[in-house]
Amino acid sequence: MNRLFVAYKPPYTTSNTYLSHLKRRYKVKKGGFSGILDPFACGTLVVAFGAYTRLFPYLRKYPKRYRATLWLGTSSPTLDIEGIEAIREIPPIPLETILQTLANFQGPFTYTPPLFSAKKIGGKRAYQLAHQGKSLQLDPITSTIYQLRLVNYTHPFLTFEALVSEGTYIRSLAAAIAQALGTTGVLSYLERLQEGAFAYDQERPLDPLDYLLSTPNQTTLPPEAIAQGHRIRLQDLALRDDGLYHLVFDHFFTIVEVADGKVFYRLNKVPRSSSAN
Repeated sequence: MNRLFVAYKPPYTTSNTYLSHLKRRYKVKKGGFSGILDPFACGTLVVAFGAYTRLFPYLRKYPKRYRATLWLGTSSPTLDIEGIEAIREIPPIPLETILQTLANFQGPFTYTPPLFSAKKIGGKRAYQLAHQGKSLQLDPITSTIYQLRLVNYTHPFLTFEALVSEGTYIRSLAAAIAQALGTTGVLSYLERLQEGAFAYDQERPLDPLDYLLSTPNQTTLPPEAIAQGHRIRLQDLALRDDGLYHLVFDHFFTIVEVADGKVFYRLNKVPRSSSAN
């Protein structure tokens, strides 16, 4: 089965565990997902089966939108409610201060990823090493916060929505917001609402051609020639500028890249699944 769809991962299960559940339910062996979610988090998970697992690098999966609730006055090494060590009562914060603080975070955001994260260090996840008590040193990274808006503030819980670049750690953003407000804080809720062009819609099968990063192109070569292995040359393409393109035929599509006057195959003869219709 070749299928692309958006699943909704429930909280308190790993993304890999939920993928295994989906593979059993759909009776498939080959499957994958894009963008791991923390176990305590819920929300959209882009899933692919069969040949479509090769498409992840070429899909419009960013920016990403999250809804999160920040519990002010709490402390946790995991930056979420799974590891709370202290809870302090703090006075309510003026709404104007909260709004201004959130506005200050829009734009480039440089920070150190959380120790309890899925970031890989020497082939292992940081959270695995952190749980083992090993000393970790993560390098700072820079993300882009495109939008940051207040949804609700019922002291001491502050709910916000954030539209961010790929690879942004929302727990680190929440902790930085709490620090800017003069306190500590951890996430009590985290939901991914959207991954680029992808949003949850009852696991409806999607046509990958509607979600590709590449630009549609055409070739003068007949489909039979492509199917028989005839290589596409620059002069065979309608669009010849440098860039990523996809070419659609009756039963398959191909993704190529044009660079320095040459054509490079990125994915060849990806089947067009009837499940997307």
